[in-house]
Amino acid sequence: MCERDRRRPAHRVRSRAPLRIGLAGGGTDVAPYCDTYGGIVLNATIDRYCYSTLEETQDGAIEFRAPDIEVTEPAAAGPKPAGPSPLTLHQTIYDRLTREFDLGRPGVRLTTVSDAPPGSGLGSSSALVVSVVEAFREFFALPLGEYDVARLAFEIERNDYGQAGGSQDQYAATFGGFNVMEFGPAGRVVVNPLRIKEATLRELEASIVLFHTGVSRKSAEIIERQTTYISTGSASQLAATHELKEEAIAMKEALLKGDLVQLAGVLDQGWRMKKKLAEGISTPRIEHCFDVALAAGALAGKVSGAGGGGYVLFLADPVRRPAVMRALGDLPFGALQPAHFVSEGAVAWSLR
Repeated sequence: MCERDRRRPAHRVRSRAPLRIGLAGGGTDVAPYCDTYGGIVLNATIDRYCYSTLEETQDGAIEFRAPDIEVTEPAAAGPKPAGPSPLTLHQTIYDRLTREFDLGRPGVRLTTVSDAPPGSGLGSSSALVVSVVEAFREFFALPLGEYDVARLAFEIERNDYGQAGGSQDQYAATFGGFNVMEFGPAGRVVVNPLRIKEATLRELEASIVLFHTGVSRKSAEIIERQTTYISTGSASQLAATHELKEEAIAMKEALLKGDLVQLAGVLDQGWRMKKKLAEGISTPRIEHCFDVALAAGALAGKVSGAGGGGYVLFLADPVRRPAVMRALGDLPFGALQPAHFVSEGAVAWSLR
């Protein structure tokens, strides 16, 4: 069945999927740990997005664009080129979706734009995949629910594309909001939205400082080290991962009670445990950021994502927050990033 047998596609569709801040439990969603022991992650989406635009081409050509990195490529015909390409992920998504839903090779132009660079620690690559899947869902009226979109995005990025990592990012981008996610064997995932009081959300938003270290990192390398330690039965790494899971539960309780002092303690303990998972999670530059922020009055902090670079999240009393921001802003590297929490997940809309 070709795509025109399904329905005539809209002339143009746009979608977006939010980026996320990892708050607790990150790393417990990575196999083999989650398959053996079960993982728990708490994360929240922010008002930074990956956007996708899918439009029909007049001549039937297939084209991929990423104007934020100034790259445009035609689709590969036949076997993929041996060398790396900035838009190999786009080609991989297109190939999987057209094959999965028997779409033939529709002539489309796929354009993506991200509010965060690769290696940010905000789940940008996963949000990009989710946004593209969501655009295809709208464009071709694909029968996909939220869990379907997230699972398909996970399979595309982790299996088809071969990017090592867990599955929290795809589910965060799809569902949006504050969620406690449970990861079990055979790919079982349960997303539990948290009903947090508005006053707690406002206080937390007034307390966070998001700072980019000025270094992008390759999360796959760190995750592969972590996976190796768990697979070989390393006692210290396994104990630290168990502790991270407990921290996710403790952070959920702190958020539901509105106790940000307890939350800061959980955040600090979680960061200490996370650094034990693998080499490279923290670096001298990251430690310097912590020294500066804590000296200026920050209560606690952690790297968002796998570590090694990207964004660092700090928590500070709102009265002390300006001093923390000034201190970090005076560093000769990096940049502060404003962020607000959002509850909406991936969405798509037709442009007639």
